Amino acid sequence: MERSEDVKLLSFHSSPFGQRVIWALKLKGVDYGYIEQDIFNKSTLLLELNPVLRKVPVLVHCNRPIAESLVILEYIDETWKQFPLMPHDPYQRAHARFWANFAEHKLLEAAWIAMRSSGKEQEKAVNEAREAVEKIEQEIKGKRFFGGDNIGYLDIALGWISYWIPAWEEVGSMKILDPFRFPAINEWITNFLSHPIIKDALPQRDNMITYYHSRRKEVSPS
Repeated sequence: MERSEDVKLLSFHSSPFGQRVIWALKLKGVDYGYIEQDIFNKSTLLLELNPVLRKVPVLVHCNRPIAESLVILEYIDETWKQFPLMPHDPYQRAHARFWANFAEHKLLEAAWIAMRSSGKEQEKAVNEAREAVEKIEQEIKGKRFFGGDNIGYLDIALGWISYWIPAWEEVGSMKILDPFRFPAINEWITNFLSHPIIKDALPQRDNMITYYHSRRKEVSPS
């Protein structure tokens, strides 16, 4: 096991992207030091370690920074071999990357807009988010996890759906993850959040709700 001084994570408590990295490190049993960041007043350390994107998360391993959460996931999986996350088969790896990318650009963006908007704009975003969930529903149907019987890369990449979308639904007073329309996704959410390592590494929901209410008020003061 790496000592925590060899592995550091710069992140923000409500970041779904940073949470992926936390889950992966904990599943691998990697000891790490956590450095909370103020994303509205970026630290000199963050700007030094990630000068191109200037955002969290950043993983630092033996003084070498790695940015972008999906890139970090693959780095973690290749560096620490215990509890493999990615499938061995190249086609299955490509398949997992495709769905991670799809969820990022089709679901996450639409759900984020839905949380922060209202009226027709919100309705349009909710419908787009549901269309994306519909496609993901087909991918998880009949499986315990996206990775099969065990949590894998795609479960970690899409894990934000299980905890962030319900929070965004509450903040935005809208519904995306209808359990009757998406029973397989909702069953996966239960399985994912019941895993002891996942469950024990969730951010505090009250803090998340407070934070996302503030982000919603930025664009809709009423």
